[in-house]
Amino acid sequence: MNNETVQELINNDKPRVSVPRMYTQNLNAFFGKNHALRDISLEIPTNKVLAIIGPSGCGKSTFLRCLNRMHEEVGGTIKGGVYLDGEDIMKKDPVNLRRKVGMVFQKPNPFPTMTIAQNVVSGLKLNGMRNSKKLNETVEKYLKMASLWEEVQDSLEKPGNSISGGQQQRLCIARTLAVEPEVILMDEPASALDPISTAKIEELIFELKKKYTIVIVTHNMQQASRISDYTAFFYMGKLVEFGKTLDVFTAPKLKQTEDYISGRFG
Repeated sequence: MNNETVQELINNDKPRVSVPRMYTQNLNAFFGKNHALRDISLEIPTNKVLAIIGPSGCGKSTFLRCLNRMHEEVGGTIKGGVYLDGEDIMKKDPVNLRRKVGMVFQKPNPFPTMTIAQNVVSGLKLNGMRNSKKLNETVEKYLKMASLWEEVQDSLEKPGNSISGGQQQRLCIARTLAVEPEVILMDEPASALDPISTAKIEELIFELKKKYTIVIVTHNMQQASRISDYTAFFYMGKLVEFGKTLDVFTAPKLKQTEDYISGRFG
């Protein structure tokens, strides 16, 4: 990874203020009669990485989808509050909200009928950008920011799904960055990747937090401890413990957290 290139691109942007970018207040989420999340109140600090950990079925991905109203897309409902920059997201248009709160999924999902370059700027073109020079500049900028430019600069007209899985995931990150979000949600973005690709994604997350607020769901305890500043432990739809990652992993307040981190259950 060309860290100097990524860092230079990020440092050229105005830094965020040091206040919570998002927070939830007594958030409850439902799938029909299934009560998936129960009274989650949680701050998401600006320009930090928050890792959501917990066993399968504990509500981690549901919580992530509530942050950009995708929970509604799968037939879910919520009660309580989710706030972005102090504003209730339920009062925002979902499309506009998802420009500010982007999402990277577990399985890379580049648009197969689009080229690599077209994938990067697809959101901008959807929003009406037609200036070819600006679009080309955007392709280069965000592929560099996603540490992918050097690998694909001679293959920009190839289909987005013609590159490796790890490259596809970084292409999806570039596509997310191109619409200039404030928050990036990542749902186990490296779980289907090889160790080398996983390392590149983790290095990229470390650089991106200088500009973006990142929330990542992961089953990998080592990954959570490596890349996150804060960790939230979920169990059976409840927030069990939240704190600085070093504290949660080395001196958890609750035995339940210690048991999960140490592998006694989950």
